[in-house]
Amino acid sequence: MSAPRIVAIDGPAGSGKSTVARLTAEALGLEVLDTGAMYRVVTLAALEQGVPLDDAAALGALAARSSIGLGPAGAVVLDGRDVRAEIRGPEVTGAVSAVSAHPEVRAVLVEAQRAWMVDHGGGVVEGRDITTVVFPDAPLKVFLTASEEERARRRAGDEAAVGRSADQAAIAADLARRDRLDSGRAAAPLAVADDAHVVDTTGMTIEQVVAAVADLARAAFG
Repeated sequence: MSAPRIVAIDGPAGSGKSTVARLTAEALGLEVLDTGAMYRVVTLAALEQGVPLDDAAALGALAARSSIGLGPAGAVVLDGRDVRAEIRGPEVTGAVSAVSAHPEVRAVLVEAQRAWMVDHGGGVVEGRDITTVVFPDAPLKVFLTASEEERARRRAGDEAAVGRSADQAAIAADLARRDRLDSGRAAAPLAVADDAHVVDTTGMTIEQVVAAVADLARAAFG
C-alpha cells in the first residue's frame, strides 16, 4: 500500500489556511480536512452547553461524545446539524484558542484527524500544529504566513462578506492575542517545522498561493 499523499499546512490565525487548503485539494484531486473547524465545533458545543472553558476534563469529555462531521461543500456537522455558519461567529472565534489549548481536547481530535487521513488515503490538512504534532511524517509540510496588517485586512473582508461588523483594528488586536495564545500554549504550540516550506503570502493573490503549494505537492509526491 502506498503512503498517504498528505499536504500538511500550518500557520497563524488569518493566514488563509482554510481557503488555500480547500483550493489546493481541488487542484490536486484530494479531499480536505479542516482541523480548525473541528476545534470550533467543540467550542460551539461548550458555549451552547455551558461547559466552562477552563474545565479541561469536561471539555475533553465533550469532544469525545460529540459527533463531528466534515462533509462536502464546506459542511460542518455537530450531532447531525450543520453549524458551518455558527462556528465562524465572533463568540466561537474569541473562545476557540482557549478550548484548543487543553491537551484533553487535542488528544481526542488528533486521534480523529489521523483516523480521517487513513480512511481517505491522504488529503490536504490545515491547522496550527499539523506539521509538528499531528502529521510529522507528512511528505509535504507548508507554513503559511503573512504580515499582521495583511492578515487583519483579509479577516475583516471575510467578516464583511457575511454581513458581520468588521473593525480592522479590533480584528488585528484579536489576531495578535490568538498568536500569543497559540504560540505560547503548553500543548502543541504553533511552530515552524524544521522541514517545512515557509510561504509568505503577503501581497500574493490566492491563486498564486495555491499554485505555489500545488507545485510543491507535485514535486513531493513525484
